[in-house]
Amino acid sequence: MSVNVIFGSDAGTTKAVANRIAKHTNGRAIDIKAASPADFENCSLLILGTPTYGAGDLQADWEAHLDKLTGARLGGKKVALFGTGDQVSYPDCFVDAMGVLYDLVVEQGATIVGFTPTSGYDHTGSKAERDGQFVGLPLDQDNQSSKTEKRITAWVSGLI
Repeated sequence: MSVNVIFGSDAGTTKAVANRIAKHTNGRAIDIKAASPADFENCSLLILGTPTYGAGDLQADWEAHLDKLTGARLGGKKVALFGTGDQVSYPDCFVDAMGVLYDLVVEQGATIVGFTPTSGYDHTGSKAERDGQFVGLPLDQDNQSSKTEKRITAWVSGLI
């Protein structure tokens, strides 16, 4: 199985998580700034990762390169998502940007995998929550970093 993990990151937290997920999946971590349309299309599993900024905003590199995602042919493509956020400081918009990416890839016909139960998280709202679960893997490196490795391992085992 070929896996591409495409991410945007400013402070490096999401990049570090992307590299960990790529290692677990024997995949490639690719910064959205360097990604090509082929990177979205030429893999059997596409994993997209983003931090959430401010009151639920998509990370700046994703904003600047969104055309790469929206221009890719994702119909029937198996896509998983992960997001980094701070559920203590931003409990009402925890990992919202992951929900933004979810809406975009669903609109393009992708098949989403890797939903995560909301138990174990302490937030009041999220655009990434649908039908009582998260649309991907939410990670809070500020407040729950001790749980990250276990969460990544369990999540990835459900993807492949």
